[in-house]
Amino acid sequence: MAQVLQIQAQLITSPIPSSVVDPNLIAVKLIGACADHANVRQAALIFAHLASPNIFAHNATLKALAQNSHWFHAIQFFNHQVSSPNAPNPDEFTFTSVLKACAGLAHVVNGQKIHAMVTKQGFESNLFVRNSLIDMYFKAGYLLIARHLFDEMFVRDVVSWNTLVSGYCLCGCADDARWVFDRMREKNFVSWSTLISGYARMGRLEDARRLFDEMPERNVVCWNAMIAGYAQNEKYSDAIEVFRMMQQFGGVVPNDVTLVSVLPACAHLGALDLGKWIDGFISWRGMALGLFLGNALADMYAKCGCITEARRVFNKMEERDVISWSIIICGLAMYGHADEAFGCFYEMLDCGVKPNDVVFMGLLTACTHAGLVEKGLNCFNTMDKEYGVSPKVEHYGCVVDLLSRAGELDKAEDMISSMPMKPNVIIWGALLGGCRIYRDSGRGQRVVQHILELDSDHSGSYVYLANVYSSMGRLDDAAKCRLRMRENGVLKTPGCSWIEVDNTVYEFFMGDLSHPESNKIYSMIRELMWKMKLAGYKPKTDLVVHSIDEEEKEDALSIHSEKLAIAFGLISTSEGTTIRVVKNLRICNDCHDAAKIISGIVKREIIVRDRSRFHHFKDGVCSCSDYW
Repeated sequence: MAQVLQIQAQLITSPIPSSVVDPNLIAVKLIGACADHANVRQAALIFAHLASPNIFAHNATLKALAQNSHWFHAIQFFNHQVSSPNAPNPDEFTFTSVLKACAGLAHVVNGQKIHAMVTKQGFESNLFVRNSLIDMYFKAGYLLIARHLFDEMFVRDVVSWNTLVSGYCLCGCADDARWVFDRMREKNFVSWSTLISGYARMGRLEDARRLFDEMPERNVVCWNAMIAGYAQNEKYSDAIEVFRMMQQFGGVVPNDVTLVSVLPACAHLGALDLGKWIDGFISWRGMALGLFLGNALADMYAKCGCITEARRVFNKMEERDVISWSIIICGLAMYGHADEAFGCFYEMLDCGVKPNDVVFMGLLTACTHAGLVEKGLNCFNTMDKEYGVSPKVEHYGCVVDLLSRAGELDKAEDMISSMPMKPNVIIWGALLGGCRIYRDSGRGQRVVQHILELDSDHSGSYVYLANVYSSMGRLDDAAKCRLRMRENGVLKTPGCSWIEVDNTVYEFFMGDLSHPESNKIYSMIRELMWKMKLAGYKPKTDLVVHSIDEEEKEDALSIHSEKLAIAFGLISTSEGTTIRVVKNLRICNDCHDAAKIISGIVKREIIVRDRSRFHHFKDGVCSCSDYW
């Protein structure tokens, strides 16, 4: 882009006579280069300097706007062109660009007006224009009109058929899309990848994978469609598996779209080694760290607990948006680094970036994990007043959580009563968490009733009630509660932990025996339990609600998924290696105590990311200071 600007500066200071080279010819080249670098403003400035822009200059500028999703401005530019007496009449390329803008906005009224102009000027039978019309009507939700326009075509190309497949997929009609796909005489990579993406968008991953496996050959777009499909449906292990297949057997080189799809899977599973490999690959290939790729890479590091590396990536990015800043703020929040999170927030404001709702979620979360009640309340109260960001139910949930964790249960309940919207299960669940911590069983039972009215299958409420009844000696009521869960088909979300060893992510559930190294894992568990008890560990058997003896309760606690993952990490890595575990639920009190003691026994750092924050265990101490 710097070279483009240098050329433009030269042409301004030393213009080439129009008798030698038509200024429109140079302008079209420069506008195209600006469009390729997403610098639409510069493209518009180049166009504005033309004394008599011809149709090519108009089309280049309109294409630059549409290509970079400046759809509203593209329609404005077109309207100005057709209303200006000196402007050239639109041609087929003009119409394809402006119809793309109408499709992007799903603006059928403007689309119909342009359709009328297309018909009036005799372009309706033009293949490119007809394909654009079909695309526009599909994206505006007018399936019958789109199909009618397709059926009327005397000449169709593969783009026409692909537009039909894409349109049906976009409208959720995957079976219609497949019907069209199966009748295509000619298919290209776009045909296959469009249907794969369509299946994935509707959650039909088996159909997507079956189609993917049927492909005679694949390009990077096809691989990207399958990887993105898994990632978008939270099948992160499958996304990584396909990415590895692509590297081993695909014969294609991953591009930035591939990496933007894989990095969130690494972030979710804590696959730091693979994430680091991707970071190195980006550097080795000399890939530009654009906004999407930079954000994905920074987010991966932040969610894997490497906030310093996340900040390094952030600092390397040439362009940053509010999402970039929110990644760093939320990453700091997950570690409870409230002061640093607010420091980053003020730095963002100094850069002229307006905060959004995600930024404030990060700040409130930071206050929650650090126990900064007054600071959190002040942040919440200034959201709308100073920054124009209206609090959503998630922000209220954060404040209720903040107050509940700090023992301010009355204030938390008052906050719920004052909410402008109806509290949901998450809001009441935050208060229930406070009741659990501070053993306010009376309030807790009342809160459970609110939760069950909203969600009769909320397993956490049944488990809480069973625990309360057990602690009160009401064992029959506890048993009835568990029986009611079974009768209603309520299933508790199983705890699941992931750990990456030698570039492979392993998954563990409570009592898991599926791993080939299970014997060694359980042997390590027994050894750790013995050493932990010598170090003063006392299993929190009150967490086990089943009516079994103390020894059986201790055994049940010892096989929680995070303990299995830690044990596997210890037998599979060299001494001194940091153990990194990701847990899908909140780490339980017993596993938290155990991880602290284990870190002291084995002289290793253990980092556990549960569903809300990081716990960094070192020398028998946790970074959360036992406040979580």
